[in-house]
Amino acid sequence: MKQNRLHQQIYIYHLNDFGEVKYFSFLFGETKLTLFVIIKLVMKEIIQKKLEEIEKQEHVKIILAIESGSRAWGFESADSDYDVRFIYVREPEMYLRLDTVRDVIEWQLDEVFDISGWDIKKALQLLYKSNPTLFEWINSPIVYKETIEGRELRELSKQYFDVKKSVMHYLNMTSSTFENYLQDERVKLKKYFYALRPILASKYALENKTQPPIKFNDLKDTMLEDKLKTEVNHLLELKMKSKETEYIPVVNELNLYIKNKMQEINEQAYKLNDMRFEWDNLNKYFLKVLQ
Repeated sequence: MKQNRLHQQIYIYHLNDFGEVKYFSFLFGETKLTLFVIIKLVMKEIIQKKLEEIEKQEHVKIILAIESGSRAWGFESADSDYDVRFIYVREPEMYLRLDTVRDVIEWQLDEVFDISGWDIKKALQLLYKSNPTLFEWINSPIVYKETIEGRELRELSKQYFDVKKSVMHYLNMTSSTFENYLQDERVKLKKYFYALRPILASKYALENKTQPPIKFNDLKDTMLEDKLKTEVNHLLELKMKSKETEYIPVVNELNLYIKNKMQEINEQAYKLNDMRFEWDNLNKYFLKVLQ
């Protein structure tokens, strides 16, 4: 979805009979809410058609397909793209080949869509390592496709959550964003959310010993200090009306909060024990999926 603020139009993308993305524009005013509902429905249909095309051309079965990134987190901008991620299964004989079959499908990358997926074997190997990115995929609130195997994978993942790995992953995300993007007098608005969400997620994982919520608002409401919520809510409203490239004056109070929380959580994280997991349940699931 693209929003042209100068002409006050919304562009709705759709597929024509040849599978190409086209768009129509609609003036919005009192019907703005209705159009946003239409956009969501149309985009979901487009994405599901693309998933069917991937299955057909790549000869795979997609067991889980979700939205990741800012749309899943709940703070997409007016011109955010769609980050679609999926987990797929190939035919059993493909896992018995002597030559290596690529375990990633990179389907589309343009200004509207970023679509890619992981093979189930790769996903399970990453789950054994308690990969935080995979946990975000599995727990995304926006689901485009989910089979029985996908639901079983979500349940299985709960056995492989490592608190320390999760906390350190989110801390590293915050640290990188904070040091590289939030040090100037004017900063990209979206970078505050790319620093705030992971620091709140690390705080949640540390305190609750479970996978943090994906939605930013859920983290904000439960983890953020009340004195900062008004400012953050204001920035959130501004971001969802702005373009990805919007700049704002640095918010010193938020910078101080992020810096202090990083130090505080980092000290606690290093006291956590590393967890050890077994392969048995992953192997059983893998064999079941291939049957």
